[in-house]
Amino acid sequence: MRPMTAERDLDVVLYGATGFVGRLTARYLAQHAPEGVRIGLGGRSEPKLAQLRSELGPRAADWPLLVADSQDPAALAAMAQRARAVATTVGPYQRHGEPLVTACAKAGTDYVDLYQIHRFDYDTPIEETLEALHDIVKAGKARYIGASSMHAWQFATMLHAAEARGWTRFVSMQNHYNLVYREEEREMMPLCRAEGVGVIPWSPLARGFLAGNRRSTRGGETVRAKTDDIAHDYYGESDLEIADRTADLAKRRGVTPAQVALAWLLAKPGVTSPIVGASKLTQLDDAVAAIELRLDAVEMTFLEELYQPHRIIGHS
Repeated sequence: MRPMTAERDLDVVLYGATGFVGRLTARYLAQHAPEGVRIGLGGRSEPKLAQLRSELGPRAADWPLLVADSQDPAALAAMAQRARAVATTVGPYQRHGEPLVTACAKAGTDYVDLYQIHRFDYDTPIEETLEALHDIVKAGKARYIGASSMHAWQFATMLHAAEARGWTRFVSMQNHYNLVYREEEREMMPLCRAEGVGVIPWSPLARGFLAGNRRSTRGGETVRAKTDDIAHDYYGESDLEIADRTADLAKRRGVTPAQVALAWLLAKPGVTSPIVGASKLTQLDDAVAAIELRLDAVEMTFLEELYQPHRIIGHS
């Protein structure tokens, strides 16, 4: 991310109220990313992304896509030398800055750009969490802080508490949002737009459900489609109709279903950039190609009109 310039690029989207930008074309990122900014890695899918990135050769500079996890400082350090920006995620029980300081030290950097808490912590007073995050920012260990999946009333309470005490406010919301799970549109998305909070949805392809390889809620062509019990519980038969429409529109547009699903998400007001995972280079190509795919109003309605309400998913 870098400060917004006067010249507006069609693929430049403000990252909430920070004055920074997200969702840039790969070419723009390669040309304009500042020197010395790094990407660190952690979690399950990120090491695979790192492996794929190394296979890109000269194209690697076009792919600043990865996220770090302070709970895996070894992975962070391993990638710090060849990446561009650092973000980090902290679990609900890591409520102070020591893990972050340790991760930064091992990675050879003094700070991270974005420090994300992982879901709402029911066991800790909100004020304690917010003050600890504020201290991390004031100590220069993080430039911004973000939150992830929770109820909108919880997020609103945290935003209000931070503002009332003069503490650092959240600039991002990492929520569960995709074509077959749109419950966030009821309260969280309007809240984020009103408060100037950037949205970086996770599971933009519904755990592969929207990638065009599912034939039923209990199976599909890939190993994940056949064995992903979580997706089996998340999505139902009505969602298959939406997945079929996604595949149908993709065929008509000459693109992949994944590109259509990502393009739909990128077109939603308030979304800065989806969090993508990949196990193949073609999946990374899909992710970037979706940036340039524009869906018209008729196509958006075609994808959306069959949606059925879901129970709340992803808050725990």
